[in-house]
Amino acid sequence: MFRAPPLSAPPEERPPPIVPPRRRRRWRWVLFKYLFILAVWGGLAGGGALLWFAWDLPRPETALDATRRPSLTLLDTTGRLYASYGDVVGDPLRLSDMPPWLPAAAVAVEDRRFWQHGAFDFIGIARAALVDLTTGRIAQGGSTIAQQVAKNLFLTNARTIRRKVQEVLLTLWLERSFTKREILEIWLNRVYLGSGAFGVDAAARMYFGVSARRVNLWQAAVLAGIPRAPSRFNPRVDPAAATARAKEVLQAMVEAGALTPEAAREAAAQIRFPPRPSVAGYFADWISEQVEPLLPPGADAQVHTTLDSRLQAIAESRLEAILAGPGAAAGATQGAVVALDAATGAVRAMVGGRDYRSGPYNRAVLARRQPGSSFKPFVWTTALEAGMTPDDTVLDGPIRLGTWSPGDFERRFLGEVTLETALAESLNTVSVRLLLKAGGPDAVIATARRLGIASRLPRNATLALGTGEVSLLEITSAYAAFFNGGHRVSPTGIDQITTDGRTTLPARPDPPRVLAPDIAAAMRRMLAAVVARGTGRAAALPGRFVAGKTGTTQDYHDAWFIGFTGGLMIGVWIGNDDNTPMKNITGGTLPARLFHDIAAADS
Repeated sequence: MFRAPPLSAPPEERPPPIVPPRRRRRWRWVLFKYLFILAVWGGLAGGGALLWFAWDLPRPETALDATRRPSLTLLDTTGRLYASYGDVVGDPLRLSDMPPWLPAAAVAVEDRRFWQHGAFDFIGIARAALVDLTTGRIAQGGSTIAQQVAKNLFLTNARTIRRKVQEVLLTLWLERSFTKREILEIWLNRVYLGSGAFGVDAAARMYFGVSARRVNLWQAAVLAGIPRAPSRFNPRVDPAAATARAKEVLQAMVEAGALTPEAAREAAAQIRFPPRPSVAGYFADWISEQVEPLLPPGADAQVHTTLDSRLQAIAESRLEAILAGPGAAAGATQGAVVALDAATGAVRAMVGGRDYRSGPYNRAVLARRQPGSSFKPFVWTTALEAGMTPDDTVLDGPIRLGTWSPGDFERRFLGEVTLETALAESLNTVSVRLLLKAGGPDAVIATARRLGIASRLPRNATLALGTGEVSLLEITSAYAAFFNGGHRVSPTGIDQITTDGRTTLPARPDPPRVLAPDIAAAMRRMLAAVVARGTGRAAALPGRFVAGKTGTTQDYHDAWFIGFTGGLMIGVWIGNDDNTPMKNITGGTLPARLFHDIAAADS
């Protein structure tokens, strides 16, 4: 029987379909076309992103000479740096200029594989990530020294993706453009090390008083440890934290094979920071204002000043001791001290308040307070120039001018007394009578102006009791003429200025004579009597010549002592900023005692 063939063969026997060659080529072309388009648009997108990340990048070759605030560094009479303003940068040093342990310390603690890795340390990044994950906090960073240079020298601290990509681009540029040694040199010369110091040389001079060329091992460890947290590991801010961090750096050097354990222990045992320097902030601010008009715009300057850091520290500590002890018990919260050379006016110490850190208001220079009886020497001087002598007598008795009737502090009258006794006992009625006999307020004002008092003074008889307002600095410098033979001095704090390698000396004319020598000698004699047997006995120093004058204002608002010993004028004021009265504090008590304590400690 005939059977028809099956309509279709089993699948395994079915021949493969035949695809026309043209159709196969068309699908390949479509795939290629879309891949090409994707590549083009991807390239455009990547290029656009790169442009977006890089459009505001600084030009690295110019950023290496980045602008900074001009620096002003102030040195005391020994050449020690005690204050700085702006960005302080030391000498640019090569690695060959530094002791080998300085770059070794930096590499050990900041980027241990610096010499082995490329632009990025992927092993270090992985290790830091592992430590951070296991500790649950950011305990390590993976940034290389090159990355730190890129970030700190060229970029801001903004935590954005854009800033991070820019850091990557700049790091690649640094690694391509500089050798490893040059990158490390850039870092060491530009890294911020606290207190306004940029670079290891500036920091070494600031913290140790030496160039980075001469730092020892433990000093190098201190410097290398600061960049992690300049405000926390700054030796001036926290010596204990700086010491602990330096020991960590020494241990890192041991682990890196740059140091033996014995050498690390020996260096750690040698860490000794000098005693914390006096603040001297009031003096530094005063000097910076004086020197600014003398400097060329944008220039770095180094100023040798007249500051005696030892005397400054004494004045600061003694003022705090007085205010914290008997001052607190008597309601006195503030004070000021000025010490200057009587012959030249060179200011050796200036304390403008109890604590500079709580406020920079300089009470020694800016505050105007009534001087009370400390103004009387200008009245006595006018009387001497009118023809009187220290041995002439004047009545200490009741006197009335209109409705005003001044009395003495002791509320008793001594009758006829010599001018010397009247000044020693600070007799108010005698001061008013002398003012009237010597030509009145105008004559006394003229004398005060001649000696250096520039503040406004009242043109009436109350001037005899010190009712004008003066600053501590101006009245202390005005007293100098009594002890230098009659010459007026202008208070100064600048010895010499160095800018761009050139040293200049400020103009300093000879102090003009404003008193006849015999008048100055007579005042010196009477002011010595104030200390020897008068209201200023608390200022006396056995075996030393001391002279000066006390001053107390009504209701104990202000207490003064302006004195002389050993060639120095030392002026003291104690009171309250809000003018509240103190409890029975006179110029002969705490101010005279503070003068004594400062002068005794300075001997």
